[in-house]
Amino acid sequence: MNRYWTVCILFAASVAAAQILPRGLGSHWWKSPQMIEKLGLTADQQKRMDDIFQQSRLKLIDLTASLDKQEAIMEPLVSAERPDAEKIRAQIDQVAQARAELEKANSKMLLELRLALTPDQWKSLQTGAPGLGPRAKRFFDAPDGAAPPIKKQR
Repeated sequence: MNRYWTVCILFAASVAAAQILPRGLGSHWWKSPQMIEKLGLTADQQKRMDDIFQQSRLKLIDLTASLDKQEAIMEPLVSAERPDAEKIRAQIDQVAQARAELEKANSKMLLELRLALTPDQWKSLQTGAPGLGPRAKRFFDAPDGAAPPIKKQR
């Protein structure tokens, strides 16, 4: 059961990351000599991104532990010979809340990393790493950071 939730979390996190930053960018991508040269990242930008990552990392560690705890609480409830539906439903809400908090923190970190780039660097990053997700396009292409409503594609 725990393996199932781990896979779900990793999948959800990867989907979220793909929607904010282009695909193919790994952890600490701003330290890659190729990316530094391609984007013209300054030492100040790299330091700022390191700081953003470090500050967020500690929170992400805590939120991941919180999610793990909520899943550990749910596991015996689901595995019980006679599952108590009310307790399981309540715990599902706790797991979902913990997962949402983790997702929000991760997305905020990715946003801060994105905001450390100049508009030209962002365009260069998009060009060099196709696959920007629709949420990111909606948010980052909007004037003054005001996200327009999502239009349904037909």
